[in-house]
Amino acid sequence: MRLKSYTAATMAEAMNMVREELGENAIIVSTQRSSDGQGLRITAALEEPGSDDDIAKALAGEESAPFAEKVRESLAYHGVPPRLIKKMVMTARSLEVGSPTMACAAALENHFDFAPLPERKGIRPFMMVGPPGSGKTIAVAKLAARARLAGRPVGVITTDTIRAGAVEQLTAFTSILEVEISQVRGPDALPQAVDLMMQSYDLVFIDSPGLNPFSHQDMGYLKALTQAADVEPILVLAAGGDAGEAGDIGEAFSACGATRILGTRLDMTRRLGAILSAADAGQLMFSEVSLNPHVATGLCAINPVSMARMILPPDEDLQPAHFEENDLAEQPTSPRTEVS
Repeated sequence: MRLKSYTAATMAEAMNMVREELGENAIIVSTQRSSDGQGLRITAALEEPGSDDDIAKALAGEESAPFAEKVRESLAYHGVPPRLIKKMVMTARSLEVGSPTMACAAALENHFDFAPLPERKGIRPFMMVGPPGSGKTIAVAKLAARARLAGRPVGVITTDTIRAGAVEQLTAFTSILEVEISQVRGPDALPQAVDLMMQSYDLVFIDSPGLNPFSHQDMGYLKALTQAADVEPILVLAAGGDAGEAGDIGEAFSACGATRILGTRLDMTRRLGAILSAADAGQLMFSEVSLNPHVATGLCAINPVSMARMILPPDEDLQPAHFEENDLAEQPTSPRTEVS
């Protein structure tokens, strides 16, 4: 089976490239937005001559190779939607290498982009967005603490003037870190605050109110907020929820400009299907994950290998993995993570 990726400005152009090179029998394995936000990339597969039933068997889950079958079982345990399981198992089956974990990592690398947030300097502020209770305020505090401990000038803006105590909670963290915080009320005041912060700091993080992804009014407010200034929205989503709901949430926040997903509460969940579903449905890049409640040490970048190790435990059985910060920190960063 041949696998090949194509990058184009539109889906129509990409499909024409697939048909011209692979023909009408090619199957689209995955589609994803380019890491720079311009255009998209699709991966297509074509069965080799003499293996007429390979694609059908892969899609039906029949006669999978051992590594791919282990990947299938583990993804099902994590509650990953069946459609996404089929795509990932198909890739794992065609690229089977080393071990089930590495086969899973290859499938993740092929289907998702991994782009941790910069630790030195950002070209625009990063706004944490998401539903209520997803951990946006703590994520901002953790990102600010990471930058502060690395010796980088960092500023924080909060637009969350809705939730009672939200400003006070974030102020408590920023005062300990000796980080400047600016309070903004609504989209009209955001551009000036962003301009002032970007003149003084290498990294600026923005907290936003928790908003209902299924409310047109809430999403309209978020669009006004993200479009008021040159910011990059980052979806903050707690792991462990329903995968179907998470997919809808990912789509909703992606429509408001979100480009990446930051998963929280991985220390309190055993299944990652929700954040995988949200990233897939919203075409979001994975950035960081939160592994514990500690502000100074609870945030780690994620890459295909470290995520595969969370999906498939070290002994490669189907028992839930225990997530350790060192398990993620020691892994090499994917070349795709060089996004600022």
